[in-house]
Amino acid sequence: QVQLVESGGGLVQAGGSLRLSCAASGRTVSSYAMGWFRQAPGKEREFVAVISWDAGVTHYADSVKGRLTISRDNAKNTVFLQMNSLKPEDTGVYYCAAERSIRWLRNEYDYWGQGTQVTISS
Repeated sequence: QVQLVESGGGLVQAGGSLRLSCAASGRTVSSYAMGWFRQAPGKEREFVAVISWDAGVTHYADSVKGRLTISRDNAKNTVFLQMNSLKPEDTGVYYCAAERSIRWLRNEYDYWGQGTQVTISS
């Protein structure tokens, strides 16, 4: 089993920054690919970014490229999402997820955190 706990969400103005964290626990977490998804009110949960177990590969949704950066610290079993130049359309609940290999679709992930709210004011 893998347990995931997100933190770092909050309310910021457009153009601001936030850094989300996802603390992972459970067996061999450091060998899992980790993804970030988000869900805006009334919309489906969408892919944001994913990172391979060794941080050698990353992928981003087109809407966040150049503004959001995913990283991980396997010694601390933590994954980060640095978010810069935030826009109101970035508002939503952000979830981290874990899977044994890189995936882009939410139904391909077995493990999820509870989410952290991010609100961007205009």
